[in-house]
Amino acid sequence: MPSSPFSSVRGVFRAIAATVVPEAARLDENSWLELEEIIGKALEARPAGIRHQLTLLVRALDLLPIFRFGRTFQGLDPTRRTQFLLGIQDAPLLLLRRGFWGLRTLIFMGYYGREEGRAETGYRADPRGWEAPR
Repeated sequence: MPSSPFSSVRGVFRAIAATVVPEAARLDENSWLELEEIIGKALEARPAGIRHQLTLLVRALDLLPIFRFGRTFQGLDPTRRTQFLLGIQDAPLLLLRRGFWGLRTLIFMGYYGREEGRAETGYRADPRGWEAPR
């Protein structure tokens, strides 16, 4: 089983994930671990430096709200968390913007890559394509 790249920042990562995908707030511990495992598997082939950069990004996303709201990301209410992340996704600093969009993509992959996540969308892939009965 691949280790989660977010094990050292698990609380912050989960707060970010639950802001990006609000339904994630309802996940139990096993579902969170499955989400993290999906992301971990996707990052296995990547250099260790990428995983380290993701951890640094999550730490930075926890600390940056201090300058605007006087609290860490984890200390913000859901409205301010969303407001903060909307600002980050459109940030003038390209590196920060790209990093967040990559993290956001990983969160979507982890959440919707789980069987329950796919079921929520109604997605029923079939090798027969459109010819499959619905």
